[in-house]
Order: sequence, then C-alpha cells, then structure tokens
Amino acid sequence: MKARIEVAAIDCLTLRLFEVIDEANVPWLLAAAERLRGVFAGALVELVPSYTTLMLQYDLAQLDDAQARALCEQALVGLEPAATGGGRELALPVWYHPSVGPDLEALAGQRGLPVDEVIALHSGRAYSVFALGFAPGFGFMGLVDPRLASPRLATPRQRVAAGSVGIAERQTAIYPAVSPGGWNLIGRSPARLFDPALEGFSLLHPGDRVRFVPVQRDEFLRLGGDDTPMEAQA
Repeated sequence: MKARIEVAAIDCLTLRLFEVIDEANVPWLLAAAERLRGVFAGALVELVPSYTTLMLQYDLAQLDDAQARALCEQALVGLEPAATGGGRELALPVWYHPSVGPDLEALAGQRGLPVDEVIALHSGRAYSVFALGFAPGFGFMGLVDPRLASPRLATPRQRVAAGSVGIAERQTAIYPAVSPGGWNLIGRSPARLFDPALEGFSLLHPGDRVRFVPVQRDEFLRLGGDDTPMEAQA
C-alpha cells in the first residue's frame, strides 16, 4: 500500500491511506496501526487512527524526520488487513423514545418514515467506530442507512444529556457526557462510554463494531439509564 506521508508537527506525521470515508478502510487502518507500533517500538509516543488517516507522534530524541518516514514506509510494505478485520463486537442498549430522543419524530417525518422504521433501520446494522474525538469517549460511527442521513441541527443545543444517541449525515454517535451538540437525537443509552477504569478511558475504540439493541424504559432504567426528558429543538 502506498500512503501519502504529511507533516503534522515537528514530531508528528500523518499517514493518509485513503481519500474517501468507507467502512472498508477500517481493517486496513488497524493493520497499519499494528505494523507501525511494531516498527517504531519504544520511539512511538502516540498513534491515533481516524477515518482515512493515522497520526503518528514519535520521540525526537530517538528519531529524526527522515528516519520516521523510512519506518512508516517499511511498515506499509506488503500490508494486508487481518482476516477478522480487528476490533471488538459490542451490543449497546438504547431506549428509542421522543422524551429522550427529541428529534426522533421530526427525523421520521422529514424522511417520510414511520418512527418504528427509523428505529428498525438504526438498530438493524453494525457500525464501525471510525475515530474518537469531540469529547472523551465520543466515538464517530457509521455508516447509517442512507434513508436516515440527516444534517446537523441549524442551531446546536446548549445541553445534550449523557447517553444521547444521535445522527448527523451518515454518522451516528452516543454523547458520553453532558455537552453542547447539534446531532439529531433519537434515543438514549445507559452505556458508560468514558471511564478512567477502562483501557484508554473509553468503552469504544477505533475498529470496534457496535450494534444498538432497542430496549424498553424499564430495562433502560434497570441498566442505570437516566430518563430525564429533553425538549425538541425549536
């Protein structure tokens, strides 16, 4: 595989493996990340996978730019994705309801779908975790069914409840903590996405595959969910 190597900082390179976001990229990015960890060994400071790239920070006391580039090229020679595709399979419960998913009915109306079909489409496939960002534990996942693709809200909410499940364009995500946000909210999960006790402090990692499992309110509460309602955006 031939990647474009770009300078991101004095001690940081970006390897651009692809130009277009696609779920098929993920196994290749994971395989490249594993190779890079091997060849950089103790000189590796941090490695961050994303949609089409890998950002690599290295120790300037051990390597210069030319040496780091040479190691990147070495890591990609004969690269093949793992047969299993890498990553874990996770099933996360979601209570799909207008009281905690205030955009559920509006999104259904905009897309010309019954609410039940929106829920079935959203929960009917597994999603790749492309990247972590925006907030600790926030995993950008995709790709949602094209029939559910919806632009971000014109005016973001100042406060989105922790656990809120949203859609933006063809991506979906769960808000790990209370924060502002402009995604279309369709439900809420009791899953704890950010936890200092977890590896990397995050439940989700790039390359994981996530499936949302619809649950009723009683099960949601039993699992520790917060059913405090949110209002629809005006």
